[in-house]
Amino acid sequence: MTSVQSQDSTLISEDAARALARGQYVDVFSLLGMHADNNQLVVRCFLPGALAVEVLSAKDGKKVASLSAEAREGMFAGVMGRRVKPFAYLLRVAYPSHVEDVYDPYGFDSLLSDYDLYLFGEGRQLYAQDFLGANPREVEGVAGVLFGVWAPNASRVSVVGDFNHWDGRVHVMRFHPASGVWDIFIPGVHAHAHYKFEIMTADGELLIKSDPFAKTMEAAPNNASRVAPQSSFVWQDQDWMQARNKDWHRQAMSIYELHLGSWRRKGEAGDTWLTYRELADELVPYVKSLGFTHIELMPLSEFPFDGSWGYQPVGLFAPTQRFGSSDDLKYLIDACHRAGIGVLMDWVIAHFPADAHGLARFDGTCLYEHQDPRRGRHPDWDTLIFNYGRAEVQSFLLSAATVWLRDFHIDGLRLDAVSSMLYLDYSRSEGEWLPNADGGRENHEAIECLKLINSRLYGEFPGIVMIAEESTAWDGVCRPVSEGGLGFGFKWNMGWMNDTLAYLGKDPIHRRWHHHQLTFGIMYAHSEQFILSLSHDEVVHGKASLLSKIPGDDWQKFATLRAYYGYMWGFPGKKLLFMGGEFGQRDEWNHDKSLDWHLLQYAPHQGLSLWLADLNRLYQRHTVLGQTDHDLSRFCWLDCDNAEQGIYAFVRGEGDDALVFVVNMTPQLHQGYRLGLPCEGDWRELLNSDASCYGGCNQGNGGVIVCTPEPAGGKAQSALVTIPPLGCLVLGLSRDKSPAISSESSADKALPVKKAPASTAPALIKAKPGTKTKPVTQTKPVTKAKASTTDNAPAKAKSGTKPSTKPSTKPSTTPSTKPSAKSVAKAPSNAAKTKAEDPGL
Repeated sequence: MTSVQSQDSTLISEDAARALARGQYVDVFSLLGMHADNNQLVVRCFLPGALAVEVLSAKDGKKVASLSAEAREGMFAGVMGRRVKPFAYLLRVAYPSHVEDVYDPYGFDSLLSDYDLYLFGEGRQLYAQDFLGANPREVEGVAGVLFGVWAPNASRVSVVGDFNHWDGRVHVMRFHPASGVWDIFIPGVHAHAHYKFEIMTADGELLIKSDPFAKTMEAAPNNASRVAPQSSFVWQDQDWMQARNKDWHRQAMSIYELHLGSWRRKGEAGDTWLTYRELADELVPYVKSLGFTHIELMPLSEFPFDGSWGYQPVGLFAPTQRFGSSDDLKYLIDACHRAGIGVLMDWVIAHFPADAHGLARFDGTCLYEHQDPRRGRHPDWDTLIFNYGRAEVQSFLLSAATVWLRDFHIDGLRLDAVSSMLYLDYSRSEGEWLPNADGGRENHEAIECLKLINSRLYGEFPGIVMIAEESTAWDGVCRPVSEGGLGFGFKWNMGWMNDTLAYLGKDPIHRRWHHHQLTFGIMYAHSEQFILSLSHDEVVHGKASLLSKIPGDDWQKFATLRAYYGYMWGFPGKKLLFMGGEFGQRDEWNHDKSLDWHLLQYAPHQGLSLWLADLNRLYQRHTVLGQTDHDLSRFCWLDCDNAEQGIYAFVRGEGDDALVFVVNMTPQLHQGYRLGLPCEGDWRELLNSDASCYGGCNQGNGGVIVCTPEPAGGKAQSALVTIPPLGCLVLGLSRDKSPAISSESSADKALPVKKAPASTAPALIKAKPGTKTKPVTQTKPVTKAKASTTDNAPAKAKSGTKPSTKPSTKPSTTPSTKPSAKSVAKAPSNAAKTKAEDPGL
């Protein structure tokens, strides 16, 4: 690279002209623009394609001087007459087809703050997006865009775009050696303009890169960055944002995880994504009707490949343009907040793709990633790993998070694949990883980076939540940084998820040998701030949907899933469920098509959806559940050792607030089951998963349960209860005068059955054109199981015979498109009699 200075005050030397023409001039700002030279003002410019150039006064528009064409095409220079003091000016440029007046980008000083650059270099900058990337500015009344980029090892960096014919010689940037940042203010660039950075490496190689700080991007395959317009969106979520500053550890938190591209689609072929605004109109009332407190959006950050889930982002500052503009996304989030729904998003910083237009070897060196592939490349995904110990990378990640929390009012971030960040040997064999300075496997740089991110973000944005997907037993994931922890607010409980889903997949006759898989989780449930997660990862890659994981016929599948959800909603920990699980999606998730909404035409799916909605209402209404998730003293097993009968019973809370959950994970009906209760009083069913409105057979306790002073299960009092097959009961003291959650038939009178609200399913739940559907029927049992009537004694079966998979009471075999009073069979004497004066909350 040649550094050439003009030796003539009015001309551009041949060497300088040659270097400019080749894009090899080192310090363009020292040559182009207006400069004082020998007591006179000289203006030099490089405008390829121009025929003539005049200098005009910006004050009055009058001509000051004509510039002479210099040694090479497009180069002009001239003296500003007798003027010796710099002044604001324009260039009137004549092209073959037109004449235009433009401000000279080399006539403006740097707009960067030394303090901002200092913080960026120290790894403490939260707002780098405000001066790096493309930021519309107005300088001395001149509108334009400030471009900035970090590329410390580049020989030259230029902005190229549709405003300069993608010519890297036209807008060469100014270098700040102390920070490694380049910048330029380009007047006249408008919103939505496409641009990239042309980077000449130290070896002279030219790279064309998308902007790491871009706030909006073009779709693949071009992948250009775009100048984001100034937002015109007016937020209306002030009440939510003011009330958000609460301790979520003591609040109900039920999260609906979804993938925006496949939640629901439109069009005749069902192949068109909903926009952010369309999602606001359909998703928000749907989630509200189900009683979820939050939604969690799979990665919103821009990613290049439509066929992916978004977990290899190239634009950490840019919402994906697939569903609309940034303001459209704000509309969706604002609608959620106004409906009382929090918005979380998956945030992927454990790795990034090696796409040539992205961060990989950004300035010709390993800038964002580690140079050694044993630390810089992820073997599982063939992606790159951030250099977490580099201060500028820390500022980059902090600023990326800030964009979502400040500009988009996101309520929290769920960090993907945290385990891969914590361990240097993650998915690596011996010899494929480098130990830390202490000879260990812990990634100290990533650990300190996570601590920094959590502490800074919690300090800057009170009321947010930071969530870790961490699959190992790392100690202190949710412990405060001040106490030596990583500082997350919550952690996905992967152990609970793996154990319980393994149990769910067992045939009921074999579950007795795996009874501990539903009880072991309580041994560590209070060691972290856990979220019980049934995420997208569990319904893909041949794992099957939740419903399809369960053995047996439809009656078993739906009854088991309802019982499992009841167990989950009663177990300590916040809740997360991936879309489709709420109504029993049969196929595993396919990101390339919509959920099977037509299934909600059928009673079993409607019943499951209604059951989940009522569980969410119970969860929010009985605050003891959300408040005591991590209070070991407020959980007590009533029956955890009954492996033979597959019965689980536990109490949450104490006194009047106590709730008892009873779960039967076998198809055996138990009558007269002696259940220990935490205190005296009259108890009643608040929820019964076997109620007909949920698709059950009405096996229950007639609403009221009488407690007697007979010891059982380590308690001084107990009651004889009926436990439905593959069912869940939720009991509360009757002195709690609030109405039951569920609606059910009594033995004497068929009360109105609570139907799924009209908004439970999106407006269109029809099958795709050409798809044949039929009502899901519940088949008759081959043999009837004899109900157990002895106190907690298992029903006897003949040697070598398999227990019945059906309850003693025959389920309805009548197909139905909705649960209605007419379809409810007359309840037997031991049927659920939960009162239904108030079918809601």
